[in-house]
Amino acid sequence: MAATGDDAAAMDSISRAPTAHLAALNAAASPGGPAEAPEHVAESPALPPKKPGTSDGGVETAEEAVEPAELDINELCSDMFEKMSVFLQGELTGTCEDYRLLENMNKLTSLKYMEMKDISINISRNLQDLNNKYVSLQPYLDQINQIEEQVSSLEQAAYKLDTYSKKLEARFKKLEKR
Repeated sequence: MAATGDDAAAMDSISRAPTAHLAALNAAASPGGPAEAPEHVAESPALPPKKPGTSDGGVETAEEAVEPAELDINELCSDMFEKMSVFLQGELTGTCEDYRLLENMNKLTSLKYMEMKDISINISRNLQDLNNKYVSLQPYLDQINQIEEQVSSLEQAAYKLDTYSKKLEARFKKLEKR
């Protein structure tokens, strides 16, 4: 299958790129300088690189991988490590702060439970005191119950006596009228 149009131009630039790269290296290494470079390198038009993966006729094109200078890689790596260090320090700081918060919350919770324990101990002690007082008052309460029963029986007797006295009064008045 033959490439046509843009694909053919891209393939042509790819095939010429290694030659241009070698010519530039040779020109830098030669004492005469860049003037001795091959003519076909200077004549080749600079084509804009195509994005890989795009094709018009079913042929994929590729860009030549050009390695950046070592200085750039070192700077980029050190910049990346610095930024990664800052990021990781931020993450670790956040995690440490979370643990401090949890620790403080646990301390406060522990204090609250200790307060609740003291309160419950006081309530238990007071309840026991009340129970002891109730037990000590129980004989008096029993006496009060007995007195109440006696008063109620006396009241019943008083009602009976009142009823009987009314009957007697009614008889007396009857006898007096005769």
